[in-house]
Amino acid sequence: MLVSVERASSREQFDLVPSKIIGIGVNYRAHAVEMGKGLPEEPLMFLKPRSSLIPDGGAIERPAGYERVDYEGELGVVIGQRARRISREQSLAYVLGFTCINDVTVRDLQKKDTQWTRAKGFDTFCPLGPRIVAGLDPSNLRIQTRVNGALKQDSTTADLIFDVPTLIAFVSQHMTLEVGDVISTGTPSGVGNLTPGDVVEVEIEGIGILRNSVIARP
Repeated sequence: MLVSVERASSREQFDLVPSKIIGIGVNYRAHAVEMGKGLPEEPLMFLKPRSSLIPDGGAIERPAGYERVDYEGELGVVIGQRARRISREQSLAYVLGFTCINDVTVRDLQKKDTQWTRAKGFDTFCPLGPRIVAGLDPSNLRIQTRVNGALKQDSTTADLIFDVPTLIAFVSQHMTLEVGDVISTGTPSGVGNLTPGDVVEVEIEGIGILRNSVIARP
């Protein structure tokens, strides 16, 4: 998937082909309360397949027969160089840039399966874009999600339980991060259901707006 990478003095196209997309669950304090969960002692990792990726403007295909297919606006971290067992202090040097992600999730299946691969792994369930921006400070970026223009999520990355450097270092202790791999850092409170015909927007300060329509799964 071609995505624009923007730096202070340049712009280039990057063919984003991640070997893996690592999601982080329950990583905003207010969202943990919203979901009725305690604060985790360490990051909760799951994987989304590369086949779930779609670009800005692509259509999210909502499968029928489920009560809740939720949006989850998130800050995405794109890895720029191979990282294996790195320290928190080193971690940001391995980042290509930051982007917007919508970690679409079938809540019914998340509860039923207890592990989250099926619930989060459908085709089109990882919208990403509209661009990758290098050089941002990820410690306090405003993140908002709107559905049909109505504000649903409004927070900042300052509410992360585990911040971005901690997440990169933690993941790298367990699996090697390859160039193009993506870490989706968790969602704020305010998640909710999507239906065909909706337009969902994830906006992150300094990055822009990821906009996707929702259609019925063919």
